[in-house]
Amino acid sequence: MSAFWGGVAVILSLELRQRVRGIAWYVLLGVFVFLVAIVTVLLKLAFSFYPTGGEGVGDSGGASGGGAIFSAVIYFVLLLGTLVAPALSGTAINGDRDSGTLATTQVTLITTGQLLLGKFLAAWLAALAFLAAALPFLIYAAIQGGIDWATMIVSALVLIFELGIVAAIGVGLSGILNRPLFSIVVSYLVVAALSVGTLIAFGLGGVVVQSQVVGTERTFVNEPTDGSAGSELPVNPDAPMACGPPTVVESTVPRFDHFWGILVANPYVLLADAVPTQFDTNSYPVDLFGVIKMGVRSVQIAPDLHPVNDYCKDFAAGPNAKQIINSTAPGWAVGMALHLLLALGSLFWAYRRTRTPSGKLPTGTRIA
Repeated sequence: MSAFWGGVAVILSLELRQRVRGIAWYVLLGVFVFLVAIVTVLLKLAFSFYPTGGEGVGDSGGASGGGAIFSAVIYFVLLLGTLVAPALSGTAINGDRDSGTLATTQVTLITTGQLLLGKFLAAWLAALAFLAAALPFLIYAAIQGGIDWATMIVSALVLIFELGIVAAIGVGLSGILNRPLFSIVVSYLVVAALSVGTLIAFGLGGVVVQSQVVGTERTFVNEPTDGSAGSELPVNPDAPMACGPPTVVESTVPRFDHFWGILVANPYVLLADAVPTQFDTNSYPVDLFGVIKMGVRSVQIAPDLHPVNDYCKDFAAGPNAKQIINSTAPGWAVGMALHLLLALGSLFWAYRRTRTPSGKLPTGTRIA
């Protein structure tokens, strides 16, 4: 076992040295830090215009919007990380094949498993460097907003996990596909399918599948001048409002509750669903994680197909955000399992395509 990890360490060391040798790596980190700093300052300025409800998470307003700033910065780091990770990992295998160094490595004692694992860890660590660069801004937002340790730790762990998933997919596709540019493009398409494609599929599915709603409504009406309800005589403005007869109203409603499971594969929804929710005194989330979680959890609730709306009576207050979140099912564990399965599947496929000796190579594949 020590020999195996020794080989992985060799590949990892070579990959990291190659990445940090050029000036482009530091320029990229500098641009990333600049963007995160700009977003943090703009968010701080935006929330400074809103009055706070006091100090602490339990107050309305969430302590100067610190919770919203922290969650927004986390999402921004996730966005930039998923944009950078495919570029860092998408040429890990086929790039070496094109340059003629892959075959040289494979004739050594380094096995295919060590090669893939070392390149994956290098791509993952390179992506985590961007998270490390954003730590000062995350700590600042956490201190400003009074964020608890559970929110900080869970959000950071999920972010680390998602960056590793994207890195694994990029390395796997670089071993599956022969052309480096093609593997990078496909990596971005996979990220787009998880981030945007799931939202499109969810929206289209809910709009296409609709149910008939047959509801009953009862509203106030003015009494006519002759006192007979329902006549077409002019109404008497001084007469008291009377409650009209019940009417049947038919309509259709989209069934988003049938397709909410698609959203568990979305990395942004997964992050929000996994982070523990903090509420203010009005039982409303204090950060972006909770707002997104509330929206996703609310679509799990099936619409009432036979509603009775009696406007002549006082309406009972509906469930608040805290009640909605506590009464619905979390889906982050399923989403993480799906992402892990996708990452492992791509790495295993790359292992089958890269292992030596190879029985048959695709046409045009460079060996050395």
